[in-house]
Amino acid sequence: MSRILDDFNDINAVKKMSIEELNIFALEIRNFLIEKVSKTGGHLASNLGIVELTLSLYNVFDLDRDKIIWDVGHQSYVHKILTGRKDKFDSLRNFDGLSGFPKREESKYDIFESGHSSTSISAGLGMARARDLQGKDYDVISVIGDGALTGGMAMEALNDVGFRKTKMIIVLNDNQMSISKNVGGISKYLSGFRIDPTYNRLKKEINSTLRKIPSVGNGMAKSIHKIKDGIKQVVVPGMLFEHMGIKYLGPIDGHDIKEVSKVLKLAKNIEGPVIIHVITKKGKGYKFAENQPGKYHGVGPFNPLTGELCGGSKESYSDGFGEQIARLAKENKNIVAITAAMPEGTGLEKFSKQFPTRFFDVGIAEQHAVTMAAGMASQGLKPIFAVYSTFLQRAYDQIVHDVCIQKLPVIFAIDRAGIVGQDGETHQGIFDLSYLSHIPNMTIMAPKCISELKSMLTFAVKQDYPIAIRYPRGGDNPNVSMSSIQNFKRGKWEILFQGGKIALVATGKMVQNAVLVREKLKDMGVEVTVINACFIKPIDEALISELVHKKYSIVTIEDNIVHGGLGSLVLEYVNTLEEKTKVINLGFKDEFIPHGTVDILYKLYKLDASGIFQSILKLI
Repeated sequence: MSRILDDFNDINAVKKMSIEELNIFALEIRNFLIEKVSKTGGHLASNLGIVELTLSLYNVFDLDRDKIIWDVGHQSYVHKILTGRKDKFDSLRNFDGLSGFPKREESKYDIFESGHSSTSISAGLGMARARDLQGKDYDVISVIGDGALTGGMAMEALNDVGFRKTKMIIVLNDNQMSISKNVGGISKYLSGFRIDPTYNRLKKEINSTLRKIPSVGNGMAKSIHKIKDGIKQVVVPGMLFEHMGIKYLGPIDGHDIKEVSKVLKLAKNIEGPVIIHVITKKGKGYKFAENQPGKYHGVGPFNPLTGELCGGSKESYSDGFGEQIARLAKENKNIVAITAAMPEGTGLEKFSKQFPTRFFDVGIAEQHAVTMAAGMASQGLKPIFAVYSTFLQRAYDQIVHDVCIQKLPVIFAIDRAGIVGQDGETHQGIFDLSYLSHIPNMTIMAPKCISELKSMLTFAVKQDYPIAIRYPRGGDNPNVSMSSIQNFKRGKWEILFQGGKIALVATGKMVQNAVLVREKLKDMGVEVTVINACFIKPIDEALISELVHKKYSIVTIEDNIVHGGLGSLVLEYVNTLEEKTKVINLGFKDEFIPHGTVDILYKLYKLDASGIFQSILKLI
């Protein structure tokens, strides 16, 4: 018997399938996802959990007319399979291959690009209002997870959509990790009543009839209304949305295609905004992902039979960070750790278990995390906010106003700085040096190795000003041996190797590449000086002045965009010295970096050891 997926090539074919066929199709899609993602890596658990919901959306809506916006986008793999991209899944997240997130250039059915969370309601609301202003007719559906609903932007959008009553559908995909767990007969029964047109019509008629009774009618109507609302407040979890002006339907079983399709069809005919609460299971259908949804949220290649991850288990920067702050917290009771829904990714699991009262996971709310850290610091605590570089961008205003203006000693532990690889443009951490370096009162550091990261944290907790420490994904280069600085002096760099009249001024991960380049040049008989720019702000003006006066050529190397980064700061200072000096800035161009493996991307942008080596040869 031929598999449905093998012959599937028409998005409208979903509408012609029976419920039995759709359930078989769902099973085939799950097996396909496990097979493909086990080879390429990717977001597995979230996609396994949304199979039936996606099929229900395709069953009800016309994708050639209607607009579906996927929040975050890491749950869009099923959508990609159904929109003609199943044959490209072997290239998922590889350079020049299929993106792991919605991409407008990839398909006309990818309505809006997303890689960060909490944006789908705002984007969908914008489309719905554009539709109304242009006199067009289509449905707008924003699919958002319960985790993404913790983001302030989502709540802002809900407030707006409820106030103006713009017609749109919001699908709340609740994977039982937050919001309500009220799944059962009573909830389903009440939900069925509330979405039934006959019930709503009858409710209006009873209310109207009661109010016509002389003297007591209005009072009776008001009393019944109060009793009804009181019961709903206790039993129905959606009253928050109702009070915001959004019709709430649910909760319903998100893996029941028949039920979800029924509710989606009813929602289409409701004027104004509707939120449909569906309950799904993250990792559904694959026991390893069901049991450990966090581990299989974003996963590397793995053995599908055993669930074991492929590759080594060498220490990462995140591991080193987590170990060190737990160690420091034993000595300093004022140290607290903050994360925005990333305790595992940032290495804070150990800290959270050892110091549960000093660990704060605020959900996907980076802005709140920064200002809360500022409040803690103002009262004598030593807050460390562990956050991915790309997500810290969301809290730029809070860094400026709430931390740096007040000179509060918040420590920003910026993970995934530089290239992160296969998650692509939305996740590459190549802007942090640029968006932090021009903020007054901010000190920026970058370790050349994991050991030095630990030393930097020891230094940072003793200071009384804001400090950002940025470090890359992964671990140290096993081909480079490094020893850490034990005693930092603010704004002072480390000379690793002295020689020649070319100074390689590298920061962070690039220091290890600079050392490899020096070895290659030495084999050619060319000596260079290698400097570890452990402080990006302030830069070591005294050392730069010395290099300029001694007629060195300076090559800065960073895994950040050149604009506003280390190279810009060095060049800006050199210009003030009014001496002729050659300065070359190596870093990323003024463009977004696509998805692909870290090694491929560094090679592409000539920031691997071989690429830097070639740039130095041109200078020679």
